[in-house]
Amino acid sequence: MNKIPKTTEKTIQFDRQVLTYQITRKKVKNLNLRVRKDGTIAVSAHPDIPEEEIENFLRRKKDFILRALKEFTEFDYYSTKRKRYISGESFLILGRSLRLKVLAGEKESLTEDGVFIYLTVKDPTDFSRKERLIKRYLNDRCVLVFTEILKEVYQPFQKYDVPFPTLKIRKMQTRWGSCLPKKGIVTLNSALLAAPRHCIEYVVLHELCHFLQPNHSRQFYLLLTVFMPNWRERKTLLDKNVAFWL
Repeated sequence: MNKIPKTTEKTIQFDRQVLTYQITRKKVKNLNLRVRKDGTIAVSAHPDIPEEEIENFLRRKKDFILRALKEFTEFDYYSTKRKRYISGESFLILGRSLRLKVLAGEKESLTEDGVFIYLTVKDPTDFSRKERLIKRYLNDRCVLVFTEILKEVYQPFQKYDVPFPTLKIRKMQTRWGSCLPKKGIVTLNSALLAAPRHCIEYVVLHELCHFLQPNHSRQFYLLLTVFMPNWRERKTLLDKNVAFWL
């Protein structure tokens, strides 16, 4: 019978700040660190690694830990701050912050010029109507942008007899994308619309590579590198800004 990994809580002091972290002892080759969105700091380590070595590891990662905690704290603040759909609010689309301008007019419309989103409504105080129009606009942009990128990234997969997949879009809490190769489905997180286009291309390619390599094996990453030599840089940018794009 496999033993259940043992998890204990410890504290470490960075300057004047005392942080609590969790250590899970299990048979892993390297020390692994994860800062979760809820602010939990988790470390996995082999049972033979002394606690002093783990503390030294965390001190070397001090800047990363503090930066991640700050980003997730800011994300928690802004994510709970509900949009009011008034002039001056910002919407992040393809890595660019667009400012909303709400205008009064008999004919409803929504356009953008790369700097502003112009929303024209009969009653600028009608919150529900503005919310529906903005959400419909963002959903339409997701379909348009994601479909266009999927068609472009898919092209080299044709020679491997990979059928063009069905695209699904939904809000996901922990993933940028997922796929069901046997059913020919690629699902993308609607929050990806906020990310730069080249980051979305990486996510789409990642999922398409699973149609040829179902797991994250060495062969999978070799395939990913063949199709996109700079995928690591794109992934790093995506991960670095995860707190603001999710």
